[in-house]
Amino acid sequence: MSSVMRLPYGRPLTWVDLESAPDDGHRYELIDGVLIVSPAPRPLHQRVVVQLVRKLTDACPPEFEALVAPVDVRLANDTLVQPDLIVARRSDLTDRGLVLVPPLLAVEVLSPGNRGIDLVSKRNRYESAGCPSYWLIDPEVPSILALELRDGSYVEAAEVKAEETFHAAMPYPLSLTPAELVA
Repeated sequence: MSSVMRLPYGRPLTWVDLESAPDDGHRYELIDGVLIVSPAPRPLHQRVVVQLVRKLTDACPPEFEALVAPVDVRLANDTLVQPDLIVARRSDLTDRGLVLVPPLLAVEVLSPGNRGIDLVSKRNRYESAGCPSYWLIDPEVPSILALELRDGSYVEAAEVKAEETFHAAMPYPLSLTPAELVA
């Protein structure tokens, strides 16, 4: 039986409004009070997420944890996102995910329907929330664009394609190639 989510009209939404979101395979997120609904990801998208979480988990220091979506990251009362993958301090994680604490790393895997949201809206929100590292992975190329927060703004730390090696310093040392993520 499907459920219906009732949302208020005439005001920006908050994370509390998403409490009744159905478990229907869609991802429900808020960016500045605006509801974003994404369909279930495609197999290529999920392949990248699985390969990346393996690599991040293998290199992960014990005080950190790498988690895949859906994990709530509440950046503000009106902004709740579910990055494809996060790395966070274990001490920052609650039973609700991350609450008003940004992840150390947020990763978004680009899909045809979410490019603008990930490249602009989420980037801006992660940046303003103080997320130290943001990676955008395009499985179609394949490529990794790594952004790091410096003086409150994201700067490009690396952009690698295909067989080029990405040597990440944040949130901890790790080397990988975009091609191995789509294999």
